[in-house]
Amino acid sequence: MLVVRDLVVDIQGSRILRHVSLEVRRGQLVCLVGRNGAGKTTTFRTIMGLLRPVEGEVLFNGQNLGGWRTPRVARAGIGYAPEESGVFGDLTVEENVELPTWTRKTSRTAAERIALAYQVFPKLDAYRKRGGQQLSGGERKMVSIARALALDPELLLLDEPFEGLSPAIIPSVAEGIASIRGSGRSVLLAESNFHHLPEDADRLVVLERGEVVFDGLPADALRDAAVARVTGVTAVPT
Repeated sequence: MLVVRDLVVDIQGSRILRHVSLEVRRGQLVCLVGRNGAGKTTTFRTIMGLLRPVEGEVLFNGQNLGGWRTPRVARAGIGYAPEESGVFGDLTVEENVELPTWTRKTSRTAAERIALAYQVFPKLDAYRKRGGQQLSGGERKMVSIARALALDPELLLLDEPFEGLSPAIIPSVAEGIASIRGSGRSVLLAESNFHHLPEDADRLVVLERGEVVFDGLPADALRDAAVARVTGVTAVPT
């Protein structure tokens, strides 16, 4: 599915990623964990073609995405819900969710894809005519993920889906992500708070200062001293 191999990325002369590698297999939920500034968003933006690596490559279904512009990456089947949501304030919820159905054609009809987005986040159904500027932070997160899902992607990149949300809204977003996972789609989720990680994650990849310091099973992460330093979670003795 997705293979990120030895990515090196510089931004304005500063090295942000140092030989980052990770893999997401079909149907997997992989969590990219790290403190703010560790390189999670840079990894996502490089996968989506918004940044160009100095070294390394990104492969999706065997295709090298090097040099691809973002619209082509999306049409290949990768949906992206950025940390800042990216909801268009001048458009309604309904219009935001519809947008990807115009840009990528799949075996599913636009109506089917839109219906699935509202099924995953049923709260949005009542807000279809509400403008993007009238939404709370949690509602914008839902719209952002629903819009990415309406692309009908094989892989979803979710950047900090729980960041800044009130405790009351986190369960709704978590349930939506679980529903997406249940549909068989692959998910790469970035998270800075270890306690917000989905319990059914297949693998954790932990970043620290642009380098991978752990890549393995969630149960093993709890026994790893490097993970404990990054996340603040006390390592479980082996």
